[in-house]
Amino acid sequence: MNFEETVEYLLSLGHETLAIKLGLRNTEALLEALENPHKSFQSVQIAGTNGKGSTAVVLESICRAAGISTGLYTSPHLVSITERIRINGADISEDEFGKYATRVRAAAERLLNLRRLETLPTFFEHITAVALLAFREAGIKLAILETGLGGRLDATTVAGANSVAITPVALDHQEYLGETLAEIAAEKAAIIRRGVTAVIAPQPAEALQVILRQCEESNVEPEVDQCRTSIEDVTDKGRFKVTFETAEARYKDVLLGLRGRHQITNTAVAIRLAESLRRQGFSIPEDAVVEGIENARHAGRLEILEGQPCILLDGAHNPSGAQALRDFLNEFVKTPLTLVFGAMKDKRLEEIAEILFPVADCLILTRPDNPRAADINELLRFAVRVVQRDKIVASGSTRGSITLAKQMTPDRGIICVTGSLYLVGETTAILNAKVLAEVRA
Repeated sequence: MNFEETVEYLLSLGHETLAIKLGLRNTEALLEALENPHKSFQSVQIAGTNGKGSTAVVLESICRAAGISTGLYTSPHLVSITERIRINGADISEDEFGKYATRVRAAAERLLNLRRLETLPTFFEHITAVALLAFREAGIKLAILETGLGGRLDATTVAGANSVAITPVALDHQEYLGETLAEIAAEKAAIIRRGVTAVIAPQPAEALQVILRQCEESNVEPEVDQCRTSIEDVTDKGRFKVTFETAEARYKDVLLGLRGRHQITNTAVAIRLAESLRRQGFSIPEDAVVEGIENARHAGRLEILEGQPCILLDGAHNPSGAQALRDFLNEFVKTPLTLVFGAMKDKRLEEIAEILFPVADCLILTRPDNPRAADINELLRFAVRVVQRDKIVASGSTRGSITLAKQMTPDRGIICVTGSLYLVGETTAILNAKVLAEVRA
């Protein structure tokens, strides 16, 4: 399959959450048919509700700064599916993605014909296999794997990581993971197995209790909040300069590459993971830790695009993410703010609206091109409870909402696009196409 055929095939399997089949059997069988690519390298697995992608990105940047051949697997993507698989800092090429996806598809169909599988692996299971296969073929030494959903039955769990981390746990994806914080924490904590190093971010008490119980049952001594931090300075664009101190080292005056106060927690987890890898034999000097943190970038997470007005992209998609964004806006945005908002209908929309909408001078409600997207009228119902009606505008498309935002926002103002990474991805694609057209002109 070429790249276009590959994407068409993967999409035919159903949306990665609408078609979800939680379980490990499909992935285990598929990887075995591919001669177990995940056994060719060591891996780190990161689960949690918020911050797992950022933690993965920071850790990958540290490992590359240390000269370690590294693969990074994250989800979802913003513009191209190739963004999910990075090898030594670069997205996999479309040709390579198509080549490996063809091999994975052939293996899956062969297993189905032999009745070793009841159904084809899902979208996410396919791409996980593509990533692990690509990593083996590239000869990487370390894979950093962000869980897609949960942990206990997530496809990435099959890799059998030596080091695992749980970033902050909050309510999200209750339809799959459970209605309570304890139930969700149990799904994520299940990646903690006998023999692993487990790094645990600060957690709500209910979640921490569950995670610690899983550690005890697995005979694992967890590393809980073992990185002291002190803020030394902060830029006017929201990048914090922090000193991190662990039992092994002191990293002084580190200017975080990722914006926002919440990234201090994610970076501390990445540091502890890097130190665990050092204990496992990887050479990661202290200066590589600092360099990696300062150079880390994560598209669509408090990402600022300079201009008049400038644009802030952030995929806040649950109340915890919305609160982190609101805190950032309160602390660093002092100019007129236009909020462009679109979200998935299975999210806690009323709570997110109560957190984010009041800060907007102008609120533009829109609907991403996604089958799970919330209807604008539903968003409007929540919006009018917390924002004056004359401040609210509706647009039926992402492109239209961006056009409106630019018309309604003064040059000194800021446009914040948020509510879903799918909306952020569509916005990124639109803005990239506009820049390309201007260059060609």
